[in-house]
Amino acid sequence: MPSALTNFTECIARELSAVDDRFHAELSSDLRCVNTLVKHVSRFRGKMLRPCLVLLSGKACAASELGDAHVTLATVVEMVHMATLVHDDVLDEAELRRKGATINHLRGNEAAVLLGDYLISHSYHLCSSLESQFASRLIARTTNQVCEGELLQIENRNNIDLDDQTYLKIITLKTAVLTAACCTLGATFAGADERRVKALETYGLSLGVAFQIQDDILDIVGDTSTVGKTLGIDIEKGKMTLPMIHFLRTAPAEHRALLRSLLASRDADKVERIRNLILPSKSIQHARDRAHELVDRAREAIADLPDSEAKRVLDAMAEFVVTRPM
Repeated sequence: MPSALTNFTECIARELSAVDDRFHAELSSDLRCVNTLVKHVSRFRGKMLRPCLVLLSGKACAASELGDAHVTLATVVEMVHMATLVHDDVLDEAELRRKGATINHLRGNEAAVLLGDYLISHSYHLCSSLESQFASRLIARTTNQVCEGELLQIENRNNIDLDDQTYLKIITLKTAVLTAACCTLGATFAGADERRVKALETYGLSLGVAFQIQDDILDIVGDTSTVGKTLGIDIEKGKMTLPMIHFLRTAPAEHRALLRSLLASRDADKVERIRNLILPSKSIQHARDRAHELVDRAREAIADLPDSEAKRVLDAMAEFVVTRPM
């Protein structure tokens, strides 16, 4: 996170430290090979956005300090997220994440798939330690939806005629439902009433969609050394994203024809050629405007929450989603 956001999260610093400790303690194995892979994947954890959402949503609603349940829930969602990253890298054949080798590139697809399964199964194991079954059921439903989103995206690979509605359905399922679940869990376990839980769920859902749109923009215009992961994957894998969908609907006919031709080609430089074709158009800005609209919706959703440091951090996080480095 930028230094400003790092300073803001001081209000949950103690809980985040406990999440980090719980994450490593829970995933400790008697097998050295497992510990080696877990240690490597821990490098991907970065901003810990999802644990932060659990803790901040709880803080924004709680009248007192958060209990151990929030630390458990924050650890659970971090495990789920790590599992999706490991599996995503297999699907995308990605070689780089957070400026380091992906598990699949380092150890092969078999190890990566099994490590992802290990993370997701352990998240359920940890979640079941809570007395309430609400969290277990919500996490299970959410991971099912994430898988549905990935399957819908695979179904629509190389579908050059993909529409906005289907695209938004894909990214809502594969990304936003988890951020929404984080906020729902944080608020619910803080004893929030239904209205506040719903407000934070809306915040998380809007934030998640905006986050994925921005991620899709970065895949086209981002710099690998800054973003820290393999870029151009959406183009290589035939995943239509909002900038390309908008370009194919609004660009001059000859430019639309060229993009269709490039998407169907196997040219080694097609990613760069597509980037150079789309950058001068209005399609990147259109996607950015859509992400900003969603950020505004997220901020509006929590506007009525009582003023607190946690609420201010949630507001700042929403803005960070669309201003993170390119």
